[in-house]
Parts: sequence; C-alpha cells; structure tokens
Amino acid sequence: MAVRPAPAATTPEPVLPDFGGRCLTEVVPSLLAEVELLPEAEATPDRPRPAWLPEPVHGARQVALLVLDGLGARQLELRARRLAPVLGSGTGTTVTSVAPSTTATALTSLATGLAPAAHGVVGYRVALDDQILNVLRWRLGGRDGRSLVPPRGFQPCQPFPLSRGPTPVVSRHDYAATGFTAAHLGDSPLYGWHTPAGLVVEVRHLLEHGASFVYAYYDGIDRTAHACGLDDHYDAELRAVDRMVADLLDVLPPGAALVVTADHGQVEVGSSIEVLGDDMMAAVTLLSGEGRFRWLHARTGANDELLSVAAERYGDVAWVRGADQIIDDGWLGGAPSADVRARLGDVALVPFVPTAFLDPADTGEQRLVCRHGSLTSEEMLVPLLAWAPRR
Repeated sequence: MAVRPAPAATTPEPVLPDFGGRCLTEVVPSLLAEVELLPEAEATPDRPRPAWLPEPVHGARQVALLVLDGLGARQLELRARRLAPVLGSGTGTTVTSVAPSTTATALTSLATGLAPAAHGVVGYRVALDDQILNVLRWRLGGRDGRSLVPPRGFQPCQPFPLSRGPTPVVSRHDYAATGFTAAHLGDSPLYGWHTPAGLVVEVRHLLEHGASFVYAYYDGIDRTAHACGLDDHYDAELRAVDRMVADLLDVLPPGAALVVTADHGQVEVGSSIEVLGDDMMAAVTLLSGEGRFRWLHARTGANDELLSVAAERYGDVAWVRGADQIIDDGWLGGAPSADVRARLGDVALVPFVPTAFLDPADTGEQRLVCRHGSLTSEEMLVPLLAWAPRR
C-alpha cells in the first residue's frame, strides 16, 4: 500500500452537477431540439437556445455527437496545444458531469436527459437487497444478471426522448448485447465498430443516409487512463483520438455539425488506497459504489454512529455525507423514488484527494491507476466542443 495522501489544508467545496444548466443532462435534448427532431406537438412552444450551446451547432441540419469516455476538460486543457490541435480548435465550453461522475451514471444521464435520481442508475456497483449489481458488466452476485434484473425494468426511462424516431448509436461491436447497453440505450439501433476507423465509416454512412442525429461512443481514453494513468500511453491515445476527430470532420457533410463531449474526467490514484478498519466494518453490512464514491450500508441502528466515525476518521481526505444530506443538497438532481433510494447506501465517502476507498469484493477496481466518481473539478468538468464541416 502507498503512503496515505497528505490531508487537504482546508476542505474544498464539491463541484456539483449544474442540473438544468451546463450539465450532461442538457446536452442531448438541446442538440435534438436544434436539429428539429421534436414531435410536432412539442415543436411549437418556444424553446430558447441555451447560451452555452456551441455556435457551430446553431441551425445545423444534422449533428454527430461523439462521446469520448474519460476525457476530462482539465486533462484536455493541459494537453490540447501540443497533443490534440484538432480538439483544441473546437468551439465550445465545459459542462458538468453528474454524481457520481462514473460511466454508468453519466452515460445514462446523457442519453436520457435525466438526473440520476430520476433514471436510477446511481453508480457503477449498485445495491439490490443484499447483493451488488455490477452495472457495466450487468452481473449480480457474480452471475449474469440479465434475466435476474431485466435492464429495462431497472432503468425504464427512454433514451433520446425528444427524437422523432430511433436514434442510431455507433459503438464498440461487442457492447451490443450487454445489459448496460439495453439499460441506457433501450431499443436504439447499434452500428458496431471494431476499430476507430470503423467508427468514422459508420458515422459517415449514417449521415450520408440522412440521419439527423447520430450518437457515437469511443472508450479508448478511459481504458488507457485506467490501465496506465496519465502517462505517455495516455498522451499517445489522445493523439490518436485527435486524428479520429479530424477524420470525422473530413466526412462531415454540408449543413452538419460534429459535437464532442465526455462522461467524466480522471484522477490518478495509483496504489493510494484507504482500507476501512475492522471497527468501522463491524457497523457495515455491504459496500457499494466505487473507490471514489464509496457507499457504506449500515447495520440496523448503526447509521448515526457510522456517519460520525467516518467523518472523524476521513473528513480530512473526503466529503463524508449521509444519504439524506446528499439528496437534500441536490447531488442526485432531486428526490429519488423509494426503489431508487433503496439502491443507495447510508454513508458516502467521496475523496477530494487522490485516493480511493477499497472494497475487497471488487478485485478488478484495485488494478486501476486513474479513477473517477468523485466531485472534484478533474472528474466533474468535461468538454463540449463543436465544429462545422471543413469544406
């Protein structure tokens, strides 16, 4: 184990999701409205264009949205000039992710336009009674969970709700049959790619055949950061992604716009791990969430004591909050239903220093170099960039 990171001199304020404003929840509805995919009954009321929507999107007849998993605004700002000139040339701003700033939650909010409290995908590993559902792998207690927990029952909200018809999705080919794809993308037709070049080809075909809105997803940056950290492997992957964006601009037809965003950023944690002591674990029945947004599920009657002990022990490295305070302070974007509330723990440990809280049952997470999930600016701020065709 590494030496524990130095405590912060003062406790910083968390970067909260800007629900209703510059937030991932607003991106897809705003883009769909711009290309006039609203049903006729909804198209007549005045829907003001958000001031933060990048100018190249204004009046576009087609939009391709490329989601670069794991590309935080802070990481891009530090590297764009020397490594990613095409991304650096985009017109736009930053928007916030959601809480927790993790792929399962953020991609569901992006696709549905809803806050986590509404869609219910409240983390990477979610409590269901006394078991844990791994949302990305859709495994419950180590078993395939697709028949045990039907994805569209777990997350019933429709993706791309303002679209006239099915929204084409361009994603890695082996994601088509996964439970998480069904949960956050519903019945959207998926056009699989095997390589980044294939992603460009599929987007080009869809735009040439008249698709008004195309949703494309690429996960190479996130995979690289998890495996290698923010080292030269990350830099090389960012260069490759920049070339892919250039290739997409080369095939963008007149009247179209390319938009790039992400689901979250990254913090390099390495081997810095916080292990909960036996005295705390004696008051805990279950751990859920992930290392940078760890939920503790308290034994009956131990909630207040667990919160007090956790705050005393970890308040110098993490925001320590009870579930009710997280809801009341708007982290999840509203009051969840009873079913969704039951998926939360009782006490959350959300680090603001580069460390993570270990769950011994989640062995895969222990190998990650970069992580995310917390409410630091490195994890919460993501780019929203746009381009018109080059020609």
